[in-house]
Formats: sequence, structure tokens, C-alpha cells
Amino acid sequence: MQNNKFTINNSKVLVTGGAGFIGSNIIEKLLEQNNCVVCLDNFATGKRENINKFVKNKNFKLIDDDIRDLNACQKACKDIDIVLHHAALGSVPRSINDPISSNEANVNGFLNMLVAARDNNVKRFVYASSSSVYGDNIASPKIENKTGNALSPYAVTKQVNEMYAKVFSDLYGLETIGLRYFNVFGKNQDPESVYAAVFPKFIKSLINLQPPTIHGDGTQSRDFTYIANVIQANELAATTNNPKAINTIYNVAYGETNNLNDITNLLIQLLAKFKPEIANIKPIHGPERKSDIKDSLASIEKAKSLLNYNPKFDVRQGLELTVKWYYENLK
Repeated sequence: MQNNKFTINNSKVLVTGGAGFIGSNIIEKLLEQNNCVVCLDNFATGKRENINKFVKNKNFKLIDDDIRDLNACQKACKDIDIVLHHAALGSVPRSINDPISSNEANVNGFLNMLVAARDNNVKRFVYASSSSVYGDNIASPKIENKTGNALSPYAVTKQVNEMYAKVFSDLYGLETIGLRYFNVFGKNQDPESVYAAVFPKFIKSLINLQPPTIHGDGTQSRDFTYIANVIQANELAATTNNPKAINTIYNVAYGETNNLNDITNLLIQLLAKFKPEIANIKPIHGPERKSDIKDSLASIEKAKSLLNYNPKFDVRQGLELTVKWYYENLK
């Protein structure tokens, strides 16, 4: 594991959930930087089309298996330097509808991966946590050491992940870093899923000249975070040599908030450059979503201070790139 301008290079990296949205974007960057990458994915939510372009790369290996199987995790962690753990069943609504499956993947699977990383002497275990751990904490911005009561089974699983990671760091010396993602967006997000994130779902609706549906009045706000900022955070977490930066948790966001009404109007404006009739579409409003948080804004001071995190893409810059990609790939 080498630290060259805070990028991962010449390393053996396991990306769990590598066929998913975030995982596939990370793999693309890792392969560009001369790493050997193993992808572990059972394709429960990941898409083969996200990794098809990697399959012929001699530095890429796919393990089509499940983190709920400890043997699969042990096999995937063999000779690995860094684990970037992104395999999970995401979505708050999904976890409310099916808490058992969320727990099996997000808690049992996470524990399997920690055990396998420990047993195979992995140097660094970086994992995806979530802003959902802040639950009913209404303070703004969100600061890492002040969480709240969980509002969904998904949030519970992420809180448990953080506790397990700390225990494995304290007991076994496994170097862990948790990254609490705030509303990540970018290419490869699936607009087809019933649990699709807001951006790909809205973009697809608009491209099809259909009005997107906003849950509630649209004044709810989020710290929307472009995928390139998330990749930067993963690389910094995986390569930092600062002892104070290891075995802890960071918010990963841009550090600004935007409400859904403004975001939807921006999407309409950006997409209208490709298809002018989109400019005439008006969103519709539906009922509020159960367990939805009203406002979410991250403090990123800890990540800036200890990891040298410096997000490069604000929401508009990220959306310009995202909209272009979806317009070219959804047609």
C-alpha cells in the first residue's frame, strides 16, 4: 500500500458491492491507477453492465458471491491490501419493508467481512456508513460525535457497523475507517429500482417528458454529494498514514445544503439544454415518505483536518456531468 499524492496505486484492493453505483465508480478509478482489483458482488442490487468494461482487464477479478457467506469473504480477502466495503442493501424504505434482509446483508455480511479482513491481515478496512445514523438528531450541521436515535432498520444496521468496526480495531488491531455518505449521486445509479435515489429517478422521468414526483412540499434539504468527492474520500481513508485519522468515522459530503424544489428546477434547466421541451415540465407533489429526515447538512471539518479531504465538485458541477451521462446512456 503506497501513499502517492493520496491516491491508491500498485495495491491489491477488494471492493465489495463493486457492481453497484459507488463501487463501480471506485473500481474504474482504481484500475486507472495500476491497482489489482477484486470485485465481490452477488448482484442483488448491483448491475453487470456497470462492470462489463472491466472484465477483460487483466488486473480485474470478479467473485460472483455473497458477503453473507463467510467462506466467500475469506476467499475474496486473500492477499488483499485494502478493503473498500460497499456491499449492502441500501434504502430506508427497503429496510422498513424488509428489515430481516437488510440486517442479514448489512450486519451479518459486514461482520463476515471484518472477520475475513482480520484473518487475512488486511492492512486497511474502509467501509460505507451513512448519514442515516444521525436519526432524530435535528442539530445542523451534523457532527460525527453527535448521532441520534435511529429512524429505520437501515439506520440501525449502519450504527451497528460502526460499533463492530470499533470493536475490531480495539480488540484485533484491524485498521478501520467509516465514511458516512450524504446523498451521493453520479453515473451508474440505477433509475429502474423501486428504491431508486432521487436524482436518477427524476432525470429518467424528465428525459421521458414525465413530471417527477416530489415527496412532501419539496422544502426538505440534503447535502448532495457528487461521486468524485466520495472516491477522493475513499482514497484518502485507504492511504492516510496519520495515526489520528485511523479507527474513526468521517462525514463525506460537500458541506452545503439544497432543497428538493431547487434541485428539481436545476435538473429541468440542465436537461432542457439537451431537450428543450423539458423546460415546460412541472413537478408534482406526493405524500411525505415515512422516516424521511427533514434536513441534512454535514460538517466536513473532521475529514478536512485529519484526512486532507477537499471536495472538488459542488452540486451544480456534479449535476452537469451526471445529467450529460444519463442523457447519453438512457436514450
